[in-house]
Amino acid sequence: MNPEEPENEGTAQGEEKGRPIGRRVLLGTLGLGALGVAAAPTLQRGLEAFLASASDKDPTGLTELLPNGGGFRYYSVTSSVPRKNATTYRLKIDGLVDSPRTYTLADLRALPQTRIVRDVQCVTGWRVPSTPFEGVRLSELLDAAGVRKGAGAVRFTCFDGAYSESLTLDQARRADVLVALRMQDKDLGHSHGGPVRLYVAPMYFYKSAKWLSGITVTEDVKPGYWEERGYDVDAWVGRSNGRDDKPTS
Repeated sequence: MNPEEPENEGTAQGEEKGRPIGRRVLLGTLGLGALGVAAAPTLQRGLEAFLASASDKDPTGLTELLPNGGGFRYYSVTSSVPRKNATTYRLKIDGLVDSPRTYTLADLRALPQTRIVRDVQCVTGWRVPSTPFEGVRLSELLDAAGVRKGAGAVRFTCFDGAYSESLTLDQARRADVLVALRMQDKDLGHSHGGPVRLYVAPMYFYKSAKWLSGITVTEDVKPGYWEERGYDVDAWVGRSNGRDDKPTS
């Protein structure tokens, strides 16, 4: 997962891939978390910004153990992640579709946007309640591409060069699965997987791949990064991974 969530996969041609460094064991909540709760809003925002910046440059993973003011923890499975902006970002949709397409950030912003407010639940135990996400329903992008007969799943890759995820086609078509551009009423920042990430509202947060760069329609589900390391492919909150968390709502 990525205490914020697991990092993702897929790098544009010519870019250096991040070096996979593996999932680290969470050692516990450190005292700085209490500081974030008690501090004034200005200090909380400063702490969040500091952790976001520090986590990008921290190969040790220690910053990932610190909850920021918004309740999220930062996590990456690579030592570094390229940054994308409105000029450089691209999202490719291909595989078993009639009309493969590459979207720019402006293209995605021009499409009808859906807003969902749900709890975010990480499989490691932490939860951030009532978190708004906004973006394009994945089902609408799939419909625009024209899914071919025989397709049964969707694979997601990300521009960190290491992370991947998958959903069945039925799961991907749910109304609460977004290609998200905004979170907590702000454009997605880099540390939260921006400028574009996947958001799978009813599943543990490792399914909501950050730094989304590719959507490939396939015949069958291909286990993602963490599924290959023992996590459940069907990651429904409270009904998978041996956990009994309350469903996200």
